[in-house]
Amino acid sequence: MNDHSLIQAAKNAMTHAWAPYSGFMVGAALLAQDGRVFTGCNIENASFSVTACAERTALFKAVSEGCRSFTALAVVGGKGGVCDDFAWPCGACRQALSEFCGESFRVLLWKDDGTVKICTLGELLPGTFHLK
Repeated sequence: MNDHSLIQAAKNAMTHAWAPYSGFMVGAALLAQDGRVFTGCNIENASFSVTACAERTALFKAVSEGCRSFTALAVVGGKGGVCDDFAWPCGACRQALSEFCGESFRVLLWKDDGTVKICTLGELLPGTFHLK
């Protein structure tokens, strides 16, 4: 799967977001090493600590289906689904990804003007916490 298709999968996932409190809709598409794509959207809850981010939703779906190796993640998001800036993964999502993805894992961010920013998990989360 190419980067454009992965970003499109994230954009499609964003349409399923449940964001009645913040209005900030996020979609994520996680590419597994075997070629499968797992998507997720953010799901808000009136008890804010129960809210699930799009990135962790995609990751947890993948892991729950037995997938443990990943090559890239695309993330898109914005208020009302308008992606006028990059939607960066939060710290909790970065840490969750680090459990299964190495420092060179690619993270693609997209905004409506067509700009794509590509970074690595190592750049997003230096000094990752591991129990190893």
